[in-house]
Amino acid sequence: MTKTETGYIYGKTALSDEEYQKARKILLDLQAENLKLTEEGYGPFLAAIYDKEGNLIAKMPNTVAKDNCCLCHAEVNTIRQANEKLKTYDLAPFELSIYVTAEPCIMCAGAIMWSGIKRVFYGVNSFDVERITGFDEGFKPDWIKEFTDRNIEVYGEIEAQAGRDVLEKYVSTGKEIYKPSCDR
Repeated sequence: MTKTETGYIYGKTALSDEEYQKARKILLDLQAENLKLTEEGYGPFLAAIYDKEGNLIAKMPNTVAKDNCCLCHAEVNTIRQANEKLKTYDLAPFELSIYVTAEPCIMCAGAIMWSGIKRVFYGVNSFDVERITGFDEGFKPDWIKEFTDRNIEVYGEIEAQAGRDVLEKYVSTGKEIYKPSCDR
């Protein structure tokens, strides 16, 4: 892991300034849209998948509470939409990147890894997600190492404060916080 002024780089390849600015813009736009979506009962997470040319392939919010389904996290919803649009379960040939308003939980990390997505960009780290919302992000031992071993690049904590602001706003409004009722 390398800490830079722009966030964290996990893996082998540093972002160019142009790539970082693109990721920063996408994540800021996602956070702004995420804030609006939370007011409509979604969230508080949003993900988008782009191809290597910068074309939007899929974008979906977390719909767990709206759909009454624990699997409907933003990343899973977005991957499903990309699979449908591209008519394949294997996204690897498309060299896609996923941008997520927060670090993927254990379920979403698995979905991303098995989807064939090549790059992950996220805003808020799991520690802050749990601290602010109380969500259980799950046990993710060495998830970033597992990703880099599979040639999946990870870039984290990009515009994290914007994401923390959205999460804090979500919690302050008293909206439902998805937490399964299991003992820990």
